[in-house]
Amino acid sequence: MAHPSTAPQTTASHVSAFTTPPAHTTRPTLKGSFGMVSSTHWLASAAAQAVLERGGNAFDAAVAGAFVLHVVEPHLNGPGGDLVALVTTDAGPRVLMGQGPAPAGATIEHYRAAGLDLVPGAGALAAVAPGAVDAWLLLLAERGTWELADVLAFAVHYARHGHPAVARIGMTVAAVADLFTEHWPTSAAQWMPDGRPPADGEVIRNEAWARTLDRLVEAGAEATTREARIEAARAAFASGFVAAAVEEFSAVPHRHSGGGEHAGVITAADMGAFRASLEEPCSAVFRGRTVVKTGPWGQGPVLLQTLAILDGFDDERLDPSTELGAHTILEALKLALADRDAWYGEAAAGDAELLAHLLSPEYAAQRRALITERASAGDEPGEIPGRTPHRPPRLTPDEFADSHPEPDEASAGEPTVARFGRTRGDTCHLDVVDRDGNMIAATPSGGWLQSNPTIPELGFCLGTRLQMTWLDEGSPAALRPGARPRTTLTPTMLLDADGRPEAVLGSPGGDQQDQWQLLYLLRTLVGGYSPQQAIDAPMLHTTAMVGSFWPRTVEPYGAVVEDRLGDDVIAGLERRGHRITRAGDWSLGRMCVAGREPDTGVLYAAANPRGAQGYATGR
Repeated sequence: MAHPSTAPQTTASHVSAFTTPPAHTTRPTLKGSFGMVSSTHWLASAAAQAVLERGGNAFDAAVAGAFVLHVVEPHLNGPGGDLVALVTTDAGPRVLMGQGPAPAGATIEHYRAAGLDLVPGAGALAAVAPGAVDAWLLLLAERGTWELADVLAFAVHYARHGHPAVARIGMTVAAVADLFTEHWPTSAAQWMPDGRPPADGEVIRNEAWARTLDRLVEAGAEATTREARIEAARAAFASGFVAAAVEEFSAVPHRHSGGGEHAGVITAADMGAFRASLEEPCSAVFRGRTVVKTGPWGQGPVLLQTLAILDGFDDERLDPSTELGAHTILEALKLALADRDAWYGEAAAGDAELLAHLLSPEYAAQRRALITERASAGDEPGEIPGRTPHRPPRLTPDEFADSHPEPDEASAGEPTVARFGRTRGDTCHLDVVDRDGNMIAATPSGGWLQSNPTIPELGFCLGTRLQMTWLDEGSPAALRPGARPRTTLTPTMLLDADGRPEAVLGSPGGDQQDQWQLLYLLRTLVGGYSPQQAIDAPMLHTTAMVGSFWPRTVEPYGAVVEDRLGDDVIAGLERRGHRITRAGDWSLGRMCVAGREPDTGVLYAAANPRGAQGYATGR
């Protein structure tokens, strides 16, 4: 059995069919036998590793690292956001479901009456019940061993005493500075205390969030067990002082994306009704591994569908670094993403028949047969007998701008935000593996500092995940009270041929998350790359699907590639009809991975070098 931790010992034909990776990698693939962490920020990785060093397990470490991510990557996630994770349990892999649902007052009629044809991309009308904090506390209670106060101490330290801001925090604040100063004064007070965005490396603090964390710990002071203390903190967040502050603050009308002034509909009752859970995942086998994902209430099965389509091709068509391979991969992704937009959503969550059809070999063969030598527009979902696919609007950015004027738009690279706070693909990731084989792949997101006005007494803002719903009753991802939005958060777990957990991985990137993870899996499982070689290799993705984020636009035939893919390959893709956007040499993908070789017990980890922010650590 091959394991990706050391560049799989595949057959010669597998290796020769793929582009040979450079001998030099930006960083080593870390290896050891004690514990491994990979995350999108070095402080989160260091905090998680510190927990392992002090006797905590992978779940204690992940919770500690995740609360640090709330502090040090506030433009990419926050306490008011969401969480999807895959965790090992004695009963097999489970989905840690921290995706809050739509509030009771979030009806299509209410939004239409407000003059909206889309759920806004920023503002409290796009808010769901915050899910991340409750999910992390559930994990700590059920799978962890540490006390809440000890786990939160790392985040409290950085919130209260400060941390050096990465450059992109300041870039994000600069992109929405006018919004903050003119319309969201509480956000300006928190993120522009000196009247300007924070500079690269400037020490920033969030004393209000530190006090909130202290209060969550204090809520359980009289409880007699560790689990009861954690449960008291969950109650204080969902039904106590946090929920009360959320309801009061969001009820005040404020500026939303697109320029309108609206009050939110979220209430304390909506927050109290949400409870995180551990759910059954869905999975499929590819090249001897079981690939574990969320169900179709999220976008997780996109990766499974794409792998099923590609599994019928020769290896030479699976190399992302060649013209033929890149073309084939882009076309397979378009087919899976078109199905996502037609069939996925809360309405599909319990539809076992639908999922079985989408993942069947027969259906994969039908979809595979549609791939030609030319690029497709990406607009054709598959046919399912007795069902009618939902076809969302396919407006290009120019077409949307013509019908929805938005003045003075500004952008700031990645993360990408406009003047009114709209955001695309802003997320974090965290993987942890311990010496006992416990594993977690976690993708926390939402609650970005640019999502909503900061609630001053809490130190965080609400998220905007409802922008991934449609104001169309016919959509499986329609806005419905109590229903989860079709999240883009999609971590991955791999099991070996004997069903043993082997690796956890993921990436930020919104609609690109599964696309970038696909490239990693093809390069390691088929091409024989080591984890760091696969992460370093040139990335690409399609933009021909309907975007999950406001304003839900599409770029038919569109593909984004790193320039390192090579002029000849890029020119060949253009000849095939792909509309290529060059993104620079090192710009796409923010992969993290950690794993354990089941036969040897050797642990490994690797992290993305792009942006000089993500790091793996371990021993």
